[in-house]
Order: sequence, then C-alpha cells, then structure tokens
Amino acid sequence: MDMKKIAGEEAAKYVKDGMVVGLGTGSTAYHAVNAIGEMVKNGLNIKAIPTSNATEAQARELGIPLLTIDEVEYVDVAIDGVDEIDPDFNAIKGGGGALYREKVVASLAKEVIWIMDESKPVKAIGDFHLPIEIAKYGSKQAMAKMEAFGWNPVLRVRDGEVFVTDNGNYIADLHLGAGFDIQDVKEKIGTIVGVLEHGLFLNFCKRIIVGHPDGVEVIENPTK
Repeated sequence: MDMKKIAGEEAAKYVKDGMVVGLGTGSTAYHAVNAIGEMVKNGLNIKAIPTSNATEAQARELGIPLLTIDEVEYVDVAIDGVDEIDPDFNAIKGGGGALYREKVVASLAKEVIWIMDESKPVKAIGDFHLPIEIAKYGSKQAMAKMEAFGWNPVLRVRDGEVFVTDNGNYIADLHLGAGFDIQDVKEKIGTIVGVLEHGLFLNFCKRIIVGHPDGVEVIENPTK
C-alpha cells in the first residue's frame, strides 16, 4: 500500500463543492492533486491555488480550474505535505523548494491539512534540514550570518547547479539537529537581511493525515 497515496486520497475527501483549494507541492501532495483532479472530472466544482509551477502544470493537465493568489482573499482548505512534524504540530516544510508560496497559501486558509507517510511524525523536528529562502543579492552575506549563528547553512544545489526557486531566489538549508530551540531560531532568522521566508510552519494545521501500510490515521489538532 502506497502510504503517501492513501494519505493524499483521504485528504481529498475534505474538498467540497464551491471551495477554493490550496494545492500543495511535493511527492505526497502530488497524490492529493491527482485525487482532486479525478473528483473535478466527476463533477466537483472548485477553484484552486497551486503552490508551485510544477503543481500548476499538474493541475492544468488534470483540468482543475485555477486562480492566482491575487484573485483570492481566503482559501477554504489547503492540503500539503511536510518534511517533519512534532507532537505540537510544528512542522518543517520546503524540501521541494516551494516554502514561500506554500506559506502564503496556508496562511490564507481557513483549514490546513498536512498529509504524510508514517516517517514524517517525529518527537522533535530538526533532523531534516530547515530551508530558508534568501534573495540572490546579498546571499553571501546572509549565509555568513547564518554561519555565525552556528546553523551550518548549505546553499541548495540541484543537478550541479545552485537551486533557484519559482520566485527566483536561493535556498539555504540549515542543519540544526533534532531538538533545536524553535523560537530562538525563528527570532534570529527575522534579523537577517535578505531572508524571504523560512520553512518553520508552527501549529498551522487543523489536522494531519498519516498513511500507514495498513491504512490512514487522521489526527485532529485540539488547538484549532
């Protein structure tokens, strides 16, 4: 059983007629978008906001009607994956490089659903690198500042080239280790000139959907 696929398909069940839906990016969100596309083909009437160029292309191919971010004041439900999440629903996202658009869409959503396989829930986030989107101009200085904070930043490279986001920026991946001081890091990130956004998504979601080999588990966030 594909754990990512069943989590994505379960999340699609929360999409209802007339909704504006945030479509996430990455290998798990891909399955949710496919499931929503199938529902649209069968008559579901929605409009969607993609969080990356890749998701936009996928949605167009599936015939999902799309809006731009400037055309909406809110999103009914946003569905996306995570790289790690702790018991307090604090997540790291951005492994796919779409963290800025993902955060914009999630921040506009009345309801956020994070979907994942069973490897993503952890006791403490930080083993997965924390992505920071930074402007190209001044990137060397921003990296130096992160280095000075002891965060072990690495400029993301893909296929031998420095990775560039859909927004035209770089990503610095911080290697912090599990159990880092989340609030301290978040505050210090805010002092660095050139940082566009970070991959800390703290208590954003209403629920998480976890795919297991024998089925799905839905965990509601009691604070939402």
